Amino acid sequence: MGRIVQKYGGSSVADAESIKRVARRIARTRGEGHDVIVVISAMGDTTDDLMDLALQVSPAPRSRELDMLITTGERQSAALLAMALWDIGVDAVSYTGSQAGVLTTPVHGNARIIDITPGRVEQALVNGKVAIVAGFQGVAQTTKDVTTLGRGASDTTAVALAAALGADHCEIYSDVDGVYTADPRIVPSARHISRIGYEDMMEMAASGAKILHLRCVEYARRENVAVHVRSSFTDKPGTWVVPQEEIEGSDMEEAIITGIAHDRDEAKITVVGVPDRPGNAAALFQAVADADINIDMVVQNVSGLSLERTDISFTLPANEGRKGMDALERVKDQVGFEALRYDDQIGKVSVVGVGMRSHPGVTATFFQALAGADVNIQMISTSEIRISVIVSADDVNRAVQSAHTAFGLDADRVATVYAGTGR
Repeated sequence: MGRIVQKYGGSSVADAESIKRVARRIARTRGEGHDVIVVISAMGDTTDDLMDLALQVSPAPRSRELDMLITTGERQSAALLAMALWDIGVDAVSYTGSQAGVLTTPVHGNARIIDITPGRVEQALVNGKVAIVAGFQGVAQTTKDVTTLGRGASDTTAVALAAALGADHCEIYSDVDGVYTADPRIVPSARHISRIGYEDMMEMAASGAKILHLRCVEYARRENVAVHVRSSFTDKPGTWVVPQEEIEGSDMEEAIITGIAHDRDEAKITVVGVPDRPGNAAALFQAVADADINIDMVVQNVSGLSLERTDISFTLPANEGRKGMDALERVKDQVGFEALRYDDQIGKVSVVGVGMRSHPGVTATFFQALAGADVNIQMISTSEIRISVIVSADDVNRAVQSAHTAFGLDADRVATVYAGTGR
């Protein structure tokens, strides 16, 4: 018998009955003789509700206090799950992220895990208890403040704990039966993937697939943690995320395209009329970096204003759009650009697959599918195993559906989504 980390998303613990159902699943795993560590998300839409409440109280709440507020959602669900387990005869104890030894950087809202010292969790397991850890949170190693790891980062908490505790594997429970070739809410005929390599899964997550948090997959690959993505609503086998070499010879390894991902949470900033001389692009992106903003796609073109000027467009998370605009305004006089344009009515659609390394024609097939669906491309970005485009927000669904069909990914049966939004 082994040691297993199980993570349950918000849709899996959305109400009292759901929490009881999760408790019964944990009890079954515990009854099979395994040590069980549970990482839990906030119930349903609790985090969004807390954010809305904060904005009602203050139009610009301080990030430190936001972290103090929204981490209470996971603490509630952790305590309630412990109560439910006790009622069915399973000893359990709940911990906050800091009590579980999750040490982070001091950045509020998007901290990174530095280390985990899970002494209390380890002792709970020695004492025969189920250890329940509030996900998505930790404590800053330097300031000792409560921090959050970014939306969806309970996945990362789970994988980090699995690595620190030497778990056999980490189970991520959601409201779908594993990883699919596209979001089944948009493509009902999306095909289930039984095994997927870290590389493909990282590109899917980075391109907007919501089933796993990107840093979770990065951490799993670095620490060689096998991740089992499953639904908490069924006992179907789900999807295993494993090293790429472990799926050699399988059908997924032979496939050209693994899946189609999309992301609606991006915005585009265009810096108009940048003087075309060395150092100006560096100054612009240094300003964005100093604001602690991650950028995604970048395109530079000759400006319509003058042949001696350029227009630089880039994408960034939509929730950091205002911060990005402010950062660029501060260097306007230094760089000498003409204006800024902002557009958050966009979406990113990506084709992902390790097979495209050795198969020509993927780009042509993708763009022909978009043209056939009357979807206009605004920006293009590629990597060795990914092609991404920016399109109008209104065209995202049509773009995903057309690309999925063009690459022969449609299945014969309709995928099941049991609840929630996939987290």
